[in-house]
Amino acid sequence: MALVMAHVELARAEAMAIAGEVGRVAALGAIALAVVLLAGLLAVIGTSLFLGEWLLGSVGWGVLLGVLLFVSIAVACVLSALGVSAGRIGRWLVVAVVIGIVVSVVLGLDLPNRLYVAIGEAAGLAVDPGVLPLVVGIIVGAIVGLLVGIFAAASMSGGGGGRLAALAGSVVVGAVVGALTAITYGRQVGIGVGIAIGYVAFLALMGAGVARTGIDIDALKARFYPGTTIDTSKETLEWLQKRMPPGIGS
Repeated sequence: MALVMAHVELARAEAMAIAGEVGRVAALGAIALAVVLLAGLLAVIGTSLFLGEWLLGSVGWGVLLGVLLFVSIAVACVLSALGVSAGRIGRWLVVAVVIGIVVSVVLGLDLPNRLYVAIGEAAGLAVDPGVLPLVVGIIVGAIVGLLVGIFAAASMSGGGGGRLAALAGSVVVGAVVGALTAITYGRQVGIGVGIAIGYVAFLALMGAGVARTGIDIDALKARFYPGTTIDTSKETLEWLQKRMPPGIGS
């Protein structure tokens, strides 16, 4: 008995030593994993800030675009987990990229500003040249907003108050957009604004697409519900019940 107890104590001491080594290795592995994750985050964040400073002239652009990038990735992953196909997300991404490129080119080359100046000079507006693009931009934007509002109000089925609100809102939004596009952004700022609008467009397209078609709850439930196993078990139980001798029960 003493010999057996000695072996038990030896095994216990050795198991404690092994457990200590396992704990030490696990702790060091956790530290290494945490350091690797921090290094990855530092590389991503640092690269974003560096590109913002180098390409767009400000670290703030790196912060803003990095946040929009991470939010876009997170939303896309959530929608993919909910069953939205990768093809739909990819199409939304392509449309957003096209929007971002177009806005970057238009604002980077100050095309709206030049257009408003040309319109103002052709119309002979007696306005100071410094504010001429702004005035023309507000007027053009309000007119475009008015046309869009008329179309939206005509397609609405609500009362007159809702149509009037839609019309007024379209005019205000058009005037604001006209004022914003009248600004001389320059190449770097115009590209930064275009990239940001591309990210926002991607988020808006994902939200609008899901709001329009919804989430297939039945398909989502089927992914986490063992329907085949339950149905097969029911069939097997019915088969066994039919072959049980009378009086045994269920």
